[in-house]
Amino acid sequence: MKFFTLVWAGLKRKKLRTSLTLLSVFVAFLLFGLLCAIKEAFTAGVSLAGADRLIVRHKVSLIMNLPESYRARIEKIPGVAAVLSFTWFNGVYQNEPRNFFGSFPVSDPAKFFQIYPEYLLPEDQLEAWLKTRTGAIVGRTLAERFGWKIGDRIPLTSPIWPRKNGGAWEFDVVGIYDGAKKGTDTSGFYFRYDYFDEGRARGEGLVGWYGVKIEDPDHAAEVAAAIDAEFANSPYETKSEPEGAFIQGFAQQIGDIGTILIAILSAVFFTILLVAGNTMAQSVRERTEELGVLKAMGFSNGLVLTIVLLESCLLTALGGLTGLGAAWLIAARGSPVPNMLPVFYLPLQYVGIGVGLVLALGLVAGIVPALQAMRLQIAVALRRNA
Repeated sequence: MKFFTLVWAGLKRKKLRTSLTLLSVFVAFLLFGLLCAIKEAFTAGVSLAGADRLIVRHKVSLIMNLPESYRARIEKIPGVAAVLSFTWFNGVYQNEPRNFFGSFPVSDPAKFFQIYPEYLLPEDQLEAWLKTRTGAIVGRTLAERFGWKIGDRIPLTSPIWPRKNGGAWEFDVVGIYDGAKKGTDTSGFYFRYDYFDEGRARGEGLVGWYGVKIEDPDHAAEVAAAIDAEFANSPYETKSEPEGAFIQGFAQQIGDIGTILIAILSAVFFTILLVAGNTMAQSVRERTEELGVLKAMGFSNGLVLTIVLLESCLLTALGGLTGLGAAWLIAARGSPVPNMLPVFYLPLQYVGIGVGLVLALGLVAGIVPALQAMRLQIAVALRRNA
């Protein structure tokens, strides 16, 4: 802090150049923060997936259904603690295609929170769900998105599952659940399978997939193999896999998010490194005589090196930390596209990585100009403009 005025004066020497460099660094770290939030949106389910849960789906494709009768047979397999069926409903609110969200009929509401403890619902609301045939529970994010509250009657249409008598499906909101952990997806809409199965125009007795809770995560592979063996050579063969692998398969349909993120950011930071390095190199060249005067006044080579590095680090810190802060604020406001990215936030671990990158960028951009300033001879510097 002793030499802050001197460092700050160096940055103010060329205000336009410094401002443009700051803007470049700001944009780079804003992009870093937003891309990290997007990566978390695609992979949050993987990190929160239970090690004691399996997904059982049709062996050929997820879009092919399984008989609901499989649930009782899966429950009898050694090592299985609980089973719950799901079906992709694809509910649409107010007949507006953009108002779609994840909506699923579940076969046994009483076991839902036993298998998925990351969802929290007050006991009285769970009792209401068990008693109300048309009852549905909605996530906090979804309820806030549409302004729903307990007691509301919600009409939904489904392009996949029309009703027997036509018209919209009607549900009563009996509960609003929250997430036990940061990053839990609370944008879902869950309702009872019995109501769904009796009302749909086709596909009675079929479900999309099963969520299976196992007694011992260490025996997950054996239990999965036993489930698949149970239905081998049947018209509806199954594929059982850990929940994390199942969710990761969805993310990988878009591509390897991590590789894409690294590729984009590598290109961005390499460009910013050149910009910041060029700014610092020009600044040192323009102040050659001034640096010579500082050395003549008694500033040591190490102190001159430190001053130039501090200037470089201050430059990247002003732009980088502001960019990270802006990304944090944008992510804190929630997902800009909740129907596609229901989980959208910037984890603290990425903020820490960003701060480290800010420091690294400042040091790398300033090290070469700083070494040149350190090695500068007083006589050479003072007669340069003579």
